[in-house]
Amino acid sequence: MNVLGIDIGGSGIKGAPVNVKTGELLAKRKRFDTPQPATPDAVADTVLRLVRHFDWDGPLGVAFPARVRRGVAETASNIDKAFIGLDVDKLLEERTGLPTHVLNDADAAGVGEVHFGGGQGVKGVVMMITLGTGIGSGLFVDGHLVPNTELGHVVLPGGKVAEPFAADRVRKAEKLDWKTYGKRVQKVIAYYDFLFAPDLMIVGGGVSKPERWSEFGPLLKASCPIVPATLKNDAGIIGAAYHSSTLK
Repeated sequence: MNVLGIDIGGSGIKGAPVNVKTGELLAKRKRFDTPQPATPDAVADTVLRLVRHFDWDGPLGVAFPARVRRGVAETASNIDKAFIGLDVDKLLEERTGLPTHVLNDADAAGVGEVHFGGGQGVKGVVMMITLGTGIGSGLFVDGHLVPNTELGHVVLPGGKVAEPFAADRVRKAEKLDWKTYGKRVQKVIAYYDFLFAPDLMIVGGGVSKPERWSEFGPLLKASCPIVPATLKNDAGIIGAAYHSSTLK
């Protein structure tokens, strides 16, 4: 089975057909700029452009920058607030004429990594943490997603909130060296480790690149192995497509 995976972000909307048995992209990824303002109609039109670009006539899996419950957006991050309370599944199905399943973007990246990347084949509790503009999270139990965890908003011991303390955006804004930044991320990792006792942690974002991980990875410690994400910018596309294939 093949699914068109689409990843909606604040600056770009990208997608590619995915073989959901292997996690492989079946064509070169295509990206369009996210419309500004990113209203529901404008975003839906851009998704339709992707569908037409690939001449696609099959199911869609869509990673979306919001908390999503049964297809309905409950928050809006880097997109128009008009999405809040909107049935995004229904919007995109009506615009494209294709069956569509939407999930949180961080959850989608985690699904990709758990089934085809750094967490493939791992039993028990797996956590995916993405360090970028914010801190994204995905939580899995024996490969099953626990959706919408939003762990970037957890309050750490001492009162600091994880995301504005240790997102990669903060490292850049405060011009932190990697060792100092690593200490911040370690505090976040240690608290997540305490709360969830995972069997594996996967860390994504720029720090997961091989040239950076060789220096940054050893700064992080937990009661379980910590590994870098491997699917890079394709994780959301692959994860959204795979997730869609598991639903009816």
